[in-house]
Amino acid sequence: MANSTDNFERRAKHLLRVLQFCGGCVPLHRLQFQFSNSVIQTLLDKELVQVQNTGRGFLLEIAEDF
Repeated sequence: MANSTDNFERRAKHLLRVLQFCGGCVPLHRLQFQFSNSVIQTLLDKELVQVQNTGRGFLLEIAEDF
């Protein structure tokens, strides 16, 4: 049986695939219902994604150097 760390890593990889599938960026408010804040924060800490303020909301996008 998979432990919680494996499940957490799987969710983080799934989030990266979702971002790639959606063209590299997604409005942050759409992801907060599918992914926990800790998964999003972990990817931010690893600098794999970044948040952009558009003036009308926030986008979560894949980091340029990823």
